[in-house]
Amino acid sequence: MRALVTGGGGFIGSHIAERLAKDGHDVRVLDNFSTGRRDNLLHLQDDLEVVEGDIQSYERVHNAVRGCDVVFHQAALPSVPRSIQDPLTSNGCNVIGTLNVLLAARDEGVSRVVFASSSSVYGSNPTLPKREDLATAPFSPYAVAKLAGEGYCHSFHAVYGLPTVALRYFNVFGPRQDPLSQYSAVVPKFIAALLRDEAPYVHGDGEQSRDFTYVENVVRANLLAAAADDVAGKQFNIACGDRFSLNTMIAELRSIIGSERDAEYGPSRPGDVRHSQADISRARGELGFEPQTSFREGLEYTVEHYRELAARAAV
Repeated sequence: MRALVTGGGGFIGSHIAERLAKDGHDVRVLDNFSTGRRDNLLHLQDDLEVVEGDIQSYERVHNAVRGCDVVFHQAALPSVPRSIQDPLTSNGCNVIGTLNVLLAARDEGVSRVVFASSSSVYGSNPTLPKREDLATAPFSPYAVAKLAGEGYCHSFHAVYGLPTVALRYFNVFGPRQDPLSQYSAVVPKFIAALLRDEAPYVHGDGEQSRDFTYVENVVRANLLAAAADDVAGKQFNIACGDRFSLNTMIAELRSIIGSERDAEYGPSRPGDVRHSQADISRARGELGFEPQTSFREGLEYTVEHYRELAARAAV
């Protein structure tokens, strides 16, 4: 298989590219490295092709898609807070960029596009767990953009016959997330703080809960979605089907790291959803998906990764 991973220098994209290369596939990565990191691909430099470019350029995207069988579309400008601060830039990357990928895939006769969507599309819908047939209620500009991407995927399948699959990720974490960015997810931020013997900072009371999903589970879901029969045009929740509060996560991290630091609490952030949990029965039944790494195991692997980075930086 010849695969293109857009956003392949990023957190999730680099893990997908790595798995594809290890499985013997021909891999091409498209990334403008605005949020992705070249360091994420250094160990793979002999096993894949890197094309530098922005998905908002149709010409650049078309050149990258040419000759590929499957596109794993991971490129995005992530973060709910970032989209609230700058909705126009978020829309350009996450909507126009996705449209360019779909146009290029259609024009090049790609056999499947796997699109990285988000649990944020459920937004303010209070029903738990979240099922794919629930009404969507996106709250943030980021969520609106991801839902628009899903809409374009469905449209390109229905109108042009382009096989697409949208995967709604729930709070993915693991190695290679950047703990230093102001838009970082909570897991790397909490780990970095505790490793420095500092108090992790929590927006709100810490009782908000999420279906935290280790990155290797998401990688497996992408590979399954690329190969499964009779799933074109559909959406799937990708998660573990469980939820943990931020306070529970901090307690687990303190146990793993051996820290006694208490958290520091501040105001809640606008756009944040209180609780989120996935129903993954559709992914189990139609993709054959099963999360293989538990929440605790994923935290242990992630802490080990950041400890190794800290040790190397200290030399």
